[in-house]
Amino acid sequence: DKAYLNAFLEVYEDEARQQALLVDEKLRSGKAGKLAGMVIGIKDVLCYKDHPLQCSSRILNNFKSQFTATAIQRLLDEDVIIIGRINCDEFAMGSSNENSAFGPVKNEIDPERVPGGSSGGSAVAVQADLCLAALGTDTGGSVRQPAAFCGIIGLKPTYSRISRYGLTAYASSFDTIGILTTDVYDNALLLELMAGKDEYDSTVSKNPVPEYSKKLKFKDKANIAYIKETLEDPRIDSEIKEKIKNVLDFLKSEGHNVEAIEYPHLDFVLPTYYILTTAEASSNLSRYDGVRYGFRSQNTKDLESMYKKSRSEGFGEEVQRRILLGTFILSASYYDAYYTKAQKVRRLIRDKTLEILEKYDFIALPTTPTTAFKIGEVKNPLDMYFEDLLTVQASVAGIPAVSIPVGRDNKNLPIGFQLMGGYFE
Repeated sequence: DKAYLNAFLEVYEDEARQQALLVDEKLRSGKAGKLAGMVIGIKDVLCYKDHPLQCSSRILNNFKSQFTATAIQRLLDEDVIIIGRINCDEFAMGSSNENSAFGPVKNEIDPERVPGGSSGGSAVAVQADLCLAALGTDTGGSVRQPAAFCGIIGLKPTYSRISRYGLTAYASSFDTIGILTTDVYDNALLLELMAGKDEYDSTVSKNPVPEYSKKLKFKDKANIAYIKETLEDPRIDSEIKEKIKNVLDFLKSEGHNVEAIEYPHLDFVLPTYYILTTAEASSNLSRYDGVRYGFRSQNTKDLESMYKKSRSEGFGEEVQRRILLGTFILSASYYDAYYTKAQKVRRLIRDKTLEILEKYDFIALPTTPTTAFKIGEVKNPLDMYFEDLLTVQASVAGIPAVSIPVGRDNKNLPIGFQLMGGYFE
């Protein structure tokens, strides 16, 4: 029994058994889909019709989805078995999975440590073999960082590759459905089946979807750039830097071209990301007001106090902090100074990243600045935001990135190696 890990908020026990029987029947009759019998878990920010959806928050108490997310539906059409909904940081805001209204998720390698966030429950569900694969979401590293902390594979596809229809919005121009597995083939197959155009999402790409699962043999010699600053920054754990250097040396010995490059915008990526995502969160989360659905405070005397108390009692501290930051950034006096400027810097970051990727096939860097830290250890929000330092570049630029486990440190904690590629590469 692994309930102590707190990975699942709800297990669909009877339903999963029913689905398994139906899949058995289809297998016998030769009509089964490509994922027949694959057991997956879904992060509690994805809509699944007639099932509770809470975003690990009190503000959505007793809410049920009225429709199914496109990505989920495409997997159901291929006979996947959904085992349950998975714990995460509230509204996908966090880097440690400590912000859930239902308590922190624990890392199976050491239950005193965090699994990373915000898709920490999804990473632990796969790590602890509670399901074969799990869906998470990646806004600034929320699939890759937990994958690194838990020693599994975490993919953030290109922004717009997978439809966002049915994904609860945190920051709409960054949010990406991602995939956590222990196996590259499973990851590729799930991407292949979920990706592609969708009439319900105007931002999804219409680019054709390759058969990713058949393109796993890489025979060429790659041109790989690594960002010099990431292996010199004193804030990044020395064992992580050592391990990444070893991986780069190994790639060189395999005949790939590996070169150091300078990336002058590294220090601007994190502030740009947090300015833009909090602004979008402030706008997106205004719909949770206690009026139509979800949590409504009992301590109210008029309409205004119902709004205020429902939101202050229903949202956790970190979500409130980001809404307040975003509202400040969007206020009339500061809009140009922060929001407009951050949009311009986002373009510079994107252009510089794409310029590098015109010359190189991949950009390599560590996934995280540290390995999994202890629950309760990082108390300062700014220190917690720093955990996203190495993952936000791909999110700001909208390019695909993957975290791959490459070994462990002297405390037996996993280390992730991150590769970023060009759009749809």
